[in-house]
Amino acid sequence: MFMPSQIYRAPPQSEQGFRGRTLPSLLDEACECYPNPRAFNHWTRKGWESLSIQAFRKAAEEIALGLKGLGLEIGDRVALLMHSDVNFCLADMGSVLAQLINVPIYMGETPENMVFILQHSGATALILSDVHMLHQIAPCLHELSELQFVIVALGLDTFAAEDSLRNLQATLPDGIQLMSLTAVREWGREQLSEQSQRALRTEIAPQDVATIVYVAGATGRCQAFRSQVLPVFQVVTALRQRLKPGAPYLCELPKGVMLTHENLAGDALAAFSVMSDLKTGPQETVLSFLPLTHVFARVMLYGHLNYGHTVYFTTPQRLVRHLREIQPTILSTVPRLLEKVYQKIQERGRQIPRFKQVTLEWAINLAQQYKFGRRSHWLYRLKLKLADQLVYRQWREGFGGRLKYLLCGGAALKAELATVFSAAGIPVLQGYGLTQTSAVLCVNRGKLNRAGTVGVPIPGVEIAIAPDGEILAKSPYTMKGYYKNPVATQEAIEANGWFHTGDYGDITDEGFLTIIGQKKSLFKLSTGKYVAPEPIEHHLVQSPLVDWAMTVGNQHPYCGLLIFPNLQRVQKLARKLRLHLSLDVVLEHPQIVAEYQTLVDAASQKVPAWSTVKRFRLVPASLNVANGLLTPGRQIDREALCIAFAEEIEALYSATPTSVTVSQPRSQAEVLPSLTLEVS
Repeated sequence: MFMPSQIYRAPPQSEQGFRGRTLPSLLDEACECYPNPRAFNHWTRKGWESLSIQAFRKAAEEIALGLKGLGLEIGDRVALLMHSDVNFCLADMGSVLAQLINVPIYMGETPENMVFILQHSGATALILSDVHMLHQIAPCLHELSELQFVIVALGLDTFAAEDSLRNLQATLPDGIQLMSLTAVREWGREQLSEQSQRALRTEIAPQDVATIVYVAGATGRCQAFRSQVLPVFQVVTALRQRLKPGAPYLCELPKGVMLTHENLAGDALAAFSVMSDLKTGPQETVLSFLPLTHVFARVMLYGHLNYGHTVYFTTPQRLVRHLREIQPTILSTVPRLLEKVYQKIQERGRQIPRFKQVTLEWAINLAQQYKFGRRSHWLYRLKLKLADQLVYRQWREGFGGRLKYLLCGGAALKAELATVFSAAGIPVLQGYGLTQTSAVLCVNRGKLNRAGTVGVPIPGVEIAIAPDGEILAKSPYTMKGYYKNPVATQEAIEANGWFHTGDYGDITDEGFLTIIGQKKSLFKLSTGKYVAPEPIEHHLVQSPLVDWAMTVGNQHPYCGLLIFPNLQRVQKLARKLRLHLSLDVVLEHPQIVAEYQTLVDAASQKVPAWSTVKRFRLVPASLNVANGLLTPGRQIDREALCIAFAEEIEALYSATPTSVTVSQPRSQAEVLPSLTLEVS
């Protein structure tokens, strides 16, 4: 059992009110203290539709009573496959008011993972955003014996023609009843009274599980789940027919993170408490575009709800337009947005007149010298004011001009981006946390802000560094465990409460946490998405043309791939194609490239969209135990490969795909020129 020699905590601060709370209590407190008439705002083709905080609470209560009226019992699971809008919030709050456990499913999940989540969670009801989504998911609902209800929020009118309803019902398996969310609310409205409203809350305990959020899990053998996950097994069996005879076949099995009311409510309150000048009521305007199926955006929303803020829901496609229109004071984002904005600034800088180019370069260089949390020299402050008038003011206008907090999470943010934007008056607060810790563990704020770090712990959180460098955390916001997976729970949480994050980190002399790398094979893109590299790699190495493969992309916007070809097989294929060329030239020949492209495309077919490979690189190098690139168990050593082929990996994310010469790796492995390719 781990016994830390040094524990890092939040600076002295009151934690009163952060423990023992439920999600409905956050809503009730907001209704009493901050009766915002435009608390929730949803974009439609007709413009913005607003919902007051009181109307939101009433609608959630109607949904809760309607769900109970269907016969759903305490602890039943309700899956949410919905867009991140007001209807998601209503379904979320309505289900927890009914003492049900909701299971959000990310819209970008593969059908196989969706089926697995529905089946593994034992969902009794599934709430969808619209009829279009119903048509997409209906073919996947067979073999779900526990699913009884499919509820559609939009596009399924309660008074629709019987023929239309009958046709839609016919798309669902027998035993699953189709209905609209409007009908559920109407049934609940008939039961609504002061007594029923009180009854909804009296039996909810802070330690009750409110939600199960599925995260990418370790790769496992699907055969063990054949009786439980038949649709997934059928897909993997089909894949296996194209693999080497007798080869094991793998699939990514998500794990269900059980989070309680106290986990979520406490984390939201603690995270918001450290933002000293954060106002309550409608004075703060929030633009929300991140998926609410992810804990980061969801916990932030609970905080905004409790503080009575005005929240506008938009999409990534409408974000730029709505930033200027809504002029938010608070925006939660992932690093990828800031990367794209900074890239756009630099691209436009190359297209403007020379005098303006010089001014922009001067302003950027000045911003890069900015020091967080420290008072600058008067001359530097004067230069910043001048740069503000010439350059920075335009950047702020792109974010609406009123931004007070740009809360960045979900992945690591480059220190340069945090520094430059903050110097320009766009205050970036980077934080760190995991789904298993209800989102936030540490965050930069106020004077406690340093570029390249993820800040200091929020109230209630303790951080320690294990002897091997892994970050361990203990807090009241740590998950209850993995659903139906006690073994994984015991591996993640020690008996004394310390949670193993799977990330390597360090603490600076000033007490700020820095993230060094990941202990687990899973890595995170700059978009915030986790990627399990094994499925693609395992598929590729079944081909005789591939000796080894390694998926990369940690903190990058997409997945790349290093392929180590079987050089003898390549030469044999070249002879078959009558390509009498040297090996380095053969590897660049379109016919050879096409063979590898086919393999990469096939490997990318059955993984989530964000896990597909965008670019790959052929690296004719020898990997073995002697040169340190393979472990004694003959598995690729990811850390060693990342060091040895750092230049090759970086080239995968260069502006243009080019053929470059591979430098000699640290292992002194014999390597030849390699080629970077764009995947169509």
